[in-house]
Amino acid sequence: MSIGDNEEAGDIYSKVDLKIKEQESEILLLREIVEKYKEELEYYKAQVEKLMAPPLIEATLLEVLPDGRALVKSSSGPILVVQVLETVDKNMLRPGASVALNQRGSAIVEVLPKVEDPYVKAFEVIERPNTSYSDIGGLDEQILELRETVELPLKNPHIFRVMGIEPPKGILLYGPPGCGKTLLAKAVAHEVNATFIRIVASELAQKFIGEGARIVKEVFNLARKKAPTIILIDEIDAIASKRLDVGTSGEREIHRTLTQLLAELDGFDPLDNVKVIATTNRIDILDPAILRPGRFDRIVEIPLPNLKGRYEIFKIHTRRMPLSSDVDLIELSRLTDGATGADIKTLCTEAALRAIRMGREIVYREDFVEVIKKVLKERYRPSTSFYGTGIANRNIEDLNRYHL
Repeated sequence: MSIGDNEEAGDIYSKVDLKIKEQESEILLLREIVEKYKEELEYYKAQVEKLMAPPLIEATLLEVLPDGRALVKSSSGPILVVQVLETVDKNMLRPGASVALNQRGSAIVEVLPKVEDPYVKAFEVIERPNTSYSDIGGLDEQILELRETVELPLKNPHIFRVMGIEPPKGILLYGPPGCGKTLLAKAVAHEVNATFIRIVASELAQKFIGEGARIVKEVFNLARKKAPTIILIDEIDAIASKRLDVGTSGEREIHRTLTQLLAELDGFDPLDNVKVIATTNRIDILDPAILRPGRFDRIVEIPLPNLKGRYEIFKIHTRRMPLSSDVDLIELSRLTDGATGADIKTLCTEAALRAIRMGREIVYREDFVEVIKKVLKERYRPSTSFYGTGIANRNIEDLNRYHL
């Protein structure tokens, strides 16, 4: 064989060898693709099995029996004696634990993690209000009592140990609407570095039996878990009115909710670093059980502001307003006898709006005089007949309505 033939044979061999290597690389690539598709196939098979599998039943573990079986109360109602799978950690099987039951044999297949009720979790205030004590006028004494009851035990608990006394558990704020009860609670939420839980009492009035009491218990459990905590129960008269011997099924459910609230405030489990603030404008209809010491240790009236209080409220709401030199806040305070803090805020807003309507960027005395006529005299106010235009116009029965 000549040299030319050898070179030609070598070229053919090289080409074949290169093609073989290319085929091998392609085979490896195809094998990787097949493995990837196999993984995807297994994943989708698992998903289909999950979709086809029957749902598990949530139940509460009552007791573990000596023979290894368990006594559970299912969410559907009946109490069952069931088997426990070997894969379940027996150390986690404690009374009260939430477990999952197989639908066919009702065996315990897993212990469920403890979760907080999202409805209760939503009561926690994440973004704090911007209201501070400096934004509240005419309530210096009430602010002092509130801070002594709520802030002092959370910030300086050792003072109470030195004095040998238990710190107050809660405070009840009562008085006419619009006088600053909720505003005080907002200021506390702003000033105190603690978990703040806000509840409107009507949210505890539930349709199903025992649901309102359960929510109350969950709220206080959450508060203890996240202590130090402040709980605000706004308009507490919605669930804490006087209990009667007769009533509808709905009223009896409200009474169950109230009973649970009483137990949480002064029951077997201590509140520790949990403080309760409640507000109402109908203290006359509250149940005596919730008014006694040990539940709300302080009951503080938030009255209609006096002359000094109205002056301070005017100063707060006009501190950023461009006022004319003829505006005398003391005179305005005298003209608004019987007005609430909310009324005064409305007066300032309306006066500024009137100035804008007149094409001015400064508020004159006449603006305030006109809106005082509009808001306090011409405007329909349901509370006028009860509170009157001043303290002197109220009769004895009206005054007694807001005192113990």
